[in-house]
Amino acid sequence: MKFLTSEKLVICGAAGMIGSNMLQTAMMLRLTPNIVLYDPYIKGLEGTYEEMLHCGFDGFNLQYTDDISVAFQGADYIVSSGGAARKAGMTREDLLKGNAEIAAKLGRDIRNYAPDVKHVVVVFNPADITGLVTLLHSGLQPHQVSTLAALDSTRLRSELAKYFKLPLDKVKNTNTYGGHGEQMAVFSSSTTIDNLPLNKIIGTDAFPEEDWHALQQRVIQGGKNIIELRGRSSFQSPAYLSIKMIEAIMGGEAFIWPVGAYSNILGYQNIMMAMDTQLSKEGVKVHLPKGNSNELEVLKRSYKHLCSLRDEVINMGIIPPINQWSELNPHIL
Repeated sequence: MKFLTSEKLVICGAAGMIGSNMLQTAMMLRLTPNIVLYDPYIKGLEGTYEEMLHCGFDGFNLQYTDDISVAFQGADYIVSSGGAARKAGMTREDLLKGNAEIAAKLGRDIRNYAPDVKHVVVVFNPADITGLVTLLHSGLQPHQVSTLAALDSTRLRSELAKYFKLPLDKVKNTNTYGGHGEQMAVFSSSTTIDNLPLNKIIGTDAFPEEDWHALQQRVIQGGKNIIELRGRSSFQSPAYLSIKMIEAIMGGEAFIWPVGAYSNILGYQNIMMAMDTQLSKEGVKVHLPKGNSNELEVLKRSYKHLCSLRDEVINMGIIPPINQWSELNPHIL
């Protein structure tokens, strides 16, 4: 079987559950034979490496190292799940300080050891902020860094399919935007249920308004629900979706879900957030989502919430004030 490319993919945090599942997904999709695993936890990293060998995949040049300079040398693509995991009782924002510091180091390591990388996908939470911190410290261009945000949109599709007792593929164009957290904007304008516009169903006997609001809350609390059910945060779904992002960036199958990307759109500036996006070999392109006035108002509130988190990170000294960003990264105007 052929590979999509022969370019080098680096998976950071590969000793962990998300990282090891990223690796298995990348190998099953046969994205590239040249994959390097990085994690400071060398024993767990070796375990991931050994288990993948036991899968019996053919044709791979799989390597692992706990030396970031070795891992990043010549990297074409980097995907990182290398932050602290969310635990029971924690919000994504609780992770802010520790993971923002990890993101700053990731950015500096990219600047030092992988300045020619084509694209970086940041997965660890709060992904909107860790992606922004990574972008600023890496010196990369905004289109070269994206973050995982699709989980909220796939959870919306899942909840709607369960409610209407339909297969998933009968629910189309489910999109959530803004922050990947408690303040996300859940849109309904683009969604169809078995070819019927969702907005024409909401408020009818088939889907009362109060049921729609309750469903939105289930989407927002989707990650918390997984923790309560499994005793740990999601790992299979973020691993799969982040590698599907990498696949699209490598020139493979299109990625149909929103991703987090740097926005300088008027009214939504100086932030990383989920918008209407397209991923390709040219990187990530960002557009303002189309929605009704209520949806856009929720999106604006989500943006303001992300700005408050961004400003917290500025106050921590992890990133400079906005008017000094171009000094740290000249590609940020």
